[in-house]
Amino acid sequence: MNTFSTDWLSLREGVDHRSRNPALQQQVLSYLEQVGSVKNDPIHIIDLGSGTGSNLRALAPLIQHSQNWTLVDYDPLLLMAAREKLCAWADSVSDGAPHGHLDSNATRPVTLVKNNHEINVIFLQKDLAGDLQSVLSKPADLITAAAFFDLVAVGWLEQFCRALKTPLYTVLTYNGQETWLPVDPWDSKILEAFHHHQGSDKGFGSAAGPLALTTLEQLLRKEGFKVVTGSSPWVLGPNDSLLIQELAAGTAKAAAETTLVSNAIAQQWGESRAQSPKCEIGHDDLFARY
Repeated sequence: MNTFSTDWLSLREGVDHRSRNPALQQQVLSYLEQVGSVKNDPIHIIDLGSGTGSNLRALAPLIQHSQNWTLVDYDPLLLMAAREKLCAWADSVSDGAPHGHLDSNATRPVTLVKNNHEINVIFLQKDLAGDLQSVLSKPADLITAAAFFDLVAVGWLEQFCRALKTPLYTVLTYNGQETWLPVDPWDSKILEAFHHHQGSDKGFGSAAGPLALTTLEQLLRKEGFKVVTGSSPWVLGPNDSLLIQELAAGTAKAAAETTLVSNAIAQQWGESRAQSPKCEIGHDDLFARY
């Protein structure tokens, strides 16, 4: 299963949060409000491919109820970083460690308070490529994921949708649409090569890449879910110059690795695009429930 650097995840977090589709997010919050109104226990959310906990930081403050979160990731270092970042983000923290003792388990459960609501967080290291059922069988009110489903194979999506019995909210799935300004004659060839690279194995088999969300939507409808989608593009401008630079470099590197464009052309494109004043990268959000 692929992993990502904490630097990259931190760089994109602010843009990820502002890019979520607001209408779709409100539907999710309304559903969770209904759940919270009929249960005495905290709302339980399982976040797949959780990284450093960005999805929790985006959604949890909007939920007017106590919460239990299970953050699931393959990379134990990302889970450690998630715990550290969440503790820094919270208004207050209680981890159950004896007073004055250093925490020897960097991914032990932690209880946070944010906006006067308690958030209990469990960190679960799992390889979702081979151990999906044990995660989906856990009781939950909502399964979430961010920038995750474009990394997995169509066969894995089929398995996931057959096993899913819980409402799903996934955000920022890459849809393949990109616009960079000003126009460059190599844009289309670079994008074609990048899409080819997106289909490479990220630990789940050949990735669905830009076709992931439409495939996921079709499979969920087949399983009887009611599905709503909404666009959530990254719209990047001068204030996002560092992210634009990293995005241009990563795209150029991926395109060159396919050999569909030469190293020289990819490098030239990447260097030019690092100075772009604006670009838009297409993503979509999805909410599914019975």
